[in-house]
Amino acid sequence: MIRSMKIAIVMSVALLVSSVNAAEPLKLDNDTARINYSLGHQIGGDFKRQGVKMNAEAIVRGIEDALSGTEPMMSPQEMHATLTELKRKVVADDRTKLRKGRAETELLYLAEGKKFMQENAAKPDVKTTASGLQYKISEAGKGKTPGPTDQVTVNYRGTQINGNEFDSSYKRGEPATFKLNNVIKGWTEGLQLIKEGGKIQLFIPPELAYAGRGPMAHRTLIFDVELITVGGEKQAVSAQETQAKDKQ
Repeated sequence: MIRSMKIAIVMSVALLVSSVNAAEPLKLDNDTARINYSLGHQIGGDFKRQGVKMNAEAIVRGIEDALSGTEPMMSPQEMHATLTELKRKVVADDRTKLRKGRAETELLYLAEGKKFMQENAAKPDVKTTASGLQYKISEAGKGKTPGPTDQVTVNYRGTQINGNEFDSSYKRGEPATFKLNNVIKGWTEGLQLIKEGGKIQLFIPPELAYAGRGPMAHRTLIFDVELITVGGEKQAVSAQETQAKDKQ
């Protein structure tokens, strides 16, 4: 906004570079005239988009007085206060529009997520818990079952419901280790449904994911998770080595 205000001021000054009599038809027969007209049209468009009312006569009079050294019709303090208030209003309007746009986007994410979860619940092998978490187990696993505060090591891939991937331990080339009470609610609940070596697909609504926080705010998310091990770092390393040997 500040940048556009500065541009607007430069444009206003440029308007009088090629001064013409209002009674005469405007001729755009040289570069100066064309440049000035283009700048004038742009400043008018910028102010129109920002909702700022314009009085062309007052603008021209202000430029003429400044260039000729005529005593201004307003004191410097009055002009400064006027422009400061204008900037405040423009900034406030921009913020209001931004908040409105975000609110509309949030509602869209929530509506799309709700529709997805409703349709997904009817699919074969997809189960829904009391919290609203949906999951599909491809491998139950045979090792330990984690508790709500246990440390786990996993490989995972996270996507939005449109299929766009936003996170992946596979791409980073190493699994992730964390405590289940330090992650989103959907993970805490979902990983307790399988054992070590198990694989699960989690369909997590916003209230069990990031709610209104961060770049994934208000979004329904899908995670494909492989539970490598439950326990400390040594156990995690051992499990990873075993998996590597199995793949050879």
